[in-house]
Amino acid sequence: MALHFVTDDATDAQPGDAVTLTGSEAHHAASVRRVRVDEAVTLGDGRGVWLSGVVTALGPKQVDVRVTGREEVAASVPRFVLVQALAKGDRDELAVQAATELGVDEIVPWQAARSVSRWDAKADKGLARWRTIVREAAKQAHRAWVPEVEGVARTADLVARAGASVVLVLEPTASVRLTEVAAEASDGRDVVLVVGPEGGIAPEELSALEDAGARLVRLGDTVLRTSTAGAAAISVLSAAHGRW
Repeated sequence: MALHFVTDDATDAQPGDAVTLTGSEAHHAASVRRVRVDEAVTLGDGRGVWLSGVVTALGPKQVDVRVTGREEVAASVPRFVLVQALAKGDRDELAVQAATELGVDEIVPWQAARSVSRWDAKADKGLARWRTIVREAAKQAHRAWVPEVEGVARTADLVARAGASVVLVLEPTASVRLTEVAAEASDGRDVVLVVGPEGGIAPEELSALEDAGARLVRLGDTVLRTSTAGAAAISVLSAAHGRW
């Protein structure tokens, strides 16, 4: 499979045009992935444009690609949104990476009551890190759409979102399995999966979300880590909605 790169210059490019990769993307193409002249590659803008092309010239700071084909990939409906509670170590980053590879459309970092990790003084740094992880994972997975990473949410933000979206809260004690409701029609509304931190979602948060219309669901009889629960749930949704 051809190597894939992301650049804003892909948005308006047409067959026959030349697109130039510069900066970190050129370095990644030339020095890390070691593309060669005449090698077939694909380019995208992360917003649905998908180009096929051939490398015509390269250097350590610039890679030129001649566009040979163009496709515009529609955004998925419904959109799958992962609300991932902040977690210690790299567990939340692992969750974000896996969810991106598996098809999530938007990621929302959640400062849950029981989150050990706190972004209060470093939100910008944390968001930048997650966005980099998402971009690289989307490229690796050859995705036409790079998932959005929104600002840090509080529980009140999730409650407000429950009125306009289908919100499914992953909770090991829930009586309903995700597989029982995954295929239900969302009428085009976002399907939002909420994953708690290591210590689980606090009772008052569960109550607030349920009162707002969210539904508590479980994945099975075992308890998954916060780093794997979201990815497992995205897989279930992808199969149920015909993406896989």
